[in-house]
Amino acid sequence: MENLVHNPDCECAEYRELSRRGFLGDARIFAAALASTPAWLPKVAFSRAPGGARDTLVIVNLRGGMDGLTGCVPFGDAELYVKRPTLAVPPPGQTNGALDLDGYFGLPPAAAPLLTPYQAGHLAVVHATGSTDPTRSHFDAMFYMETGTPNSGALLASTGWVGRHLVHTSPLGAGELRGIGVSPYLAMSLFGGPGTVPVSDLASYDFPGRPNTAADRRALLTSLYSQSVEILESSANSAMATVDILNGIDFQNYVPENGAVYPNSSFGYGLKSVAALVKADADLEVAHLDYYGWDHHNGEGPIDGAFAYMIGDLAATLEAFYLDTQAQMGRLIVVVMSEFGRRIEENGTAGTDHGHGNCMYVMGGHVAGGQVLTQWPGLASSGNGDLDITIDYRDILAEIVWNRLGNTRVDLVFPDFTPTFRGAVV
Repeated sequence: MENLVHNPDCECAEYRELSRRGFLGDARIFAAALASTPAWLPKVAFSRAPGGARDTLVIVNLRGGMDGLTGCVPFGDAELYVKRPTLAVPPPGQTNGALDLDGYFGLPPAAAPLLTPYQAGHLAVVHATGSTDPTRSHFDAMFYMETGTPNSGALLASTGWVGRHLVHTSPLGAGELRGIGVSPYLAMSLFGGPGTVPVSDLASYDFPGRPNTAADRRALLTSLYSQSVEILESSANSAMATVDILNGIDFQNYVPENGAVYPNSSFGYGLKSVAALVKADADLEVAHLDYYGWDHHNGEGPIDGAFAYMIGDLAATLEAFYLDTQAQMGRLIVVVMSEFGRRIEENGTAGTDHGHGNCMYVMGGHVAGGQVLTQWPGLASSGNGDLDITIDYRDILAEIVWNRLGNTRVDLVFPDFTPTFRGAVV
C-alpha cells in the first residue's frame, strides 16, 4: 500500500509523541478505564429505535487537527484572504480555485471526489463546529471529544460516547461483534462498549499458533476464561467470535461494486475492508478508523503539498466507499471529524497552528446532504484568532444517535448535555 506524503517535521512535539506511541498508549487512559466498574456489567434498560431505524455508523477520526478552513473553504468570507494571503484556496473560477458548493463555501480542488455524494444529496458538510473545550492539547482534545465530556476540567470519564451508546441499546444480532476499530488500539470513543475489539488488518485476524492444535488451545482458553471475572470472559468470547466472523469473509479477493476504486493507501485499504464486512451482514453496528498526520504547522500545502495529498486520499476513499455500498447506503452513516481545527491566520512557516472551530463531513443514505450546514460566525468577528464554534459537535452526533442509531437515551450517551438537533439527518 502506498504511504502518502507525510512529513513529521510539520507536526508539533506533542503530536509526534502521540503518533509514536499511539493515542491509547497513554497510561492515563488505561488507568481510568481499569479503575472503574464497566458500565455494561449490570443489567440495563435498552432504548428502542424510533420507527425501527438502525444504521451502521462509520467514524473516521482525522488525528492531528485538520484545517477545516481548507477542508471546506469559506471563499465568500473576504477575511479569509486577509488572514491567509498565501495559504487560502482561491475562490471558484480562479486558478486552483475552490469547487463551489453553495455560492459561499467550496471544496479544495484535491477533494473533488466528495462532489459525487454531495451532489447526490448524501453528503453534508457541517461548519463552525467542534468541541467547545478550550484546550489546545492534542491528547486532551481527543480525550474530551471521544468521551463526550468537553469542559469537564479533569480526565474523569472512563467510557467513550460510542461505548455508552452500545451499552444502552440492544444488539442488532447476537452481539458478538458490535463494534470494530481498524487499529492496533481500541479508540477511546469505543471504550466500555460490549462486543468491541481493535483489529489492525481485518484480513489477517486469526487464532495464533499452529492450525493443527488450534481447536484444543481454543477450548483450553475458553475454559480458563469461563472461570475468570465476567469482563475477561466477555472479552475473550468476543475475540473468539470475531476470529470466526472475519475468517468467514474473503477480504483478499473482495471486489468493490459500481466501479468503485479505493486508493492504494492504508486508509483506502481499511475502509475497503469495512465495506466487505458491512456487506457480509455481520450485524456490525460501529466501525472506527483513524487517519493520522493532520498537524500541519509547516508546509501545509493545500493545493499541491501534504494537505492536498491527504485530503485527496480521504475524498477518493470516501467516494469509493459511497459507490461501493450503494445497496447498503440506506443503512449506513459516515462521520468524519477531528479533535480541533486550526487558527484563522497562517503562520510564518507556511502552515497553521492549533485552533478550535472546524468542519465535519457526514455521509449516508439518510443524511440531509447537498448542503453546508452552519451558523457561520464570520472570520472577522473572532476575538481570539480561532473560528468560533456555533454548532457543538455533540449536536450532530446526538441527532445521529437518536434518529439513525435507534437510541433515544442521548442523555446517557452525552451526560450533562442537552443537544440541539440541526437537521443533519432525516
